[in-house]
Amino acid sequence: MTRTEIFENLKGILRAANDSPEEAYSDTTEDSRLLTDLGLSSVSILFVVIAIEEEFGIQFDDVGVTDFETVGNVLDYIEEKLK
Repeated sequence: MTRTEIFENLKGILRAANDSPEEAYSDTTEDSRLLTDLGLSSVSILFVVIAIEEEFGIQFDDVGVTDFETVGNVLDYIEEKLK
């Protein structure tokens, strides 16, 4: 799976976490901050973690949700786990 494919899947998860329409995340970049730019709450972040684990078949080991500041940080982690 390419980084672009992972990014598109992740944007879908982020949209679902905030129950937002697709166009709400059209400007999302790897530099978008999860809390301030995307407005994720602690509950939304928990949803995102669970959805990522299910979507990509990975487990979040030895990290907390606060270890990720940007969308790019999450992409890096997913890519590493998929290797």
